[in-house]
Amino acid sequence: MKKILLIVTLIFSHFINAQTAKEIIDKNIELSGGLTNWKLLNSVVLQGKVILGINDEYPVKIYQQRPNLTKTVITIGKKETAIEGYDGTKGYAMNYATNKVQEYPNYVAENFDNDFIDWESKGFEAKYLGKEKLGDIYCHKVELTKNVNKTLYYFDTKDYMLLRETKKEETLNYSDYKKVGGLLLPFRIESSSPKKESDYVMIINRIETNKVFPANTFKF
Repeated sequence: MKKILLIVTLIFSHFINAQTAKEIIDKNIELSGGLTNWKLLNSVVLQGKVILGINDEYPVKIYQQRPNLTKTVITIGKKETAIEGYDGTKGYAMNYATNKVQEYPNYVAENFDNDFIDWESKGFEAKYLGKEKLGDIYCHKVELTKNVNKTLYYFDTKDYMLLRETKKEETLNYSDYKKVGGLLLPFRIESSSPKKESDYVMIINRIETNKVFPANTFKF
């Protein structure tokens, strides 16, 4: 009898966790613009500056388009230089040892949408891990798992905005949300990694959505 009760308790606990995680994710999507608006978003251009270290600051533009096209351009000495991107078949990035952009055959392109949009159909499992304080803000902590890959998401308990995303190799902090085309988007992104080699702060001053890009935009 005890064994049966234990099994029932475990099943019930898993169900509650999944439901709670789903409710939090659904609330984020709803309050940040709604699932329809997110799915109608087909392209985005971010413009601003990226800060590397203490004094290194560069103008930056990021182009993104469904399903996974991307290109990051920084301006150095009034010259625009593509430092990373994916054109649909080839991935490329700056090799700082040679100071040249090169193709990477094993480049893994990221999806245009966050993983937690349609997470169930993408094969993820969601688990609610309780509340955790980030600075002075209490957050709902949700874990998405697919195979061996895990990502932690921290949602503000007050407005359900995403404040932090943590993966094995990188932590991203999001803040300064503003409305663009019906969606709430972060205008400040801070990246940190265990090795501290690629840490940056990106301060965005302009976001344009659903622009039609020239055919060669993502080539290098």
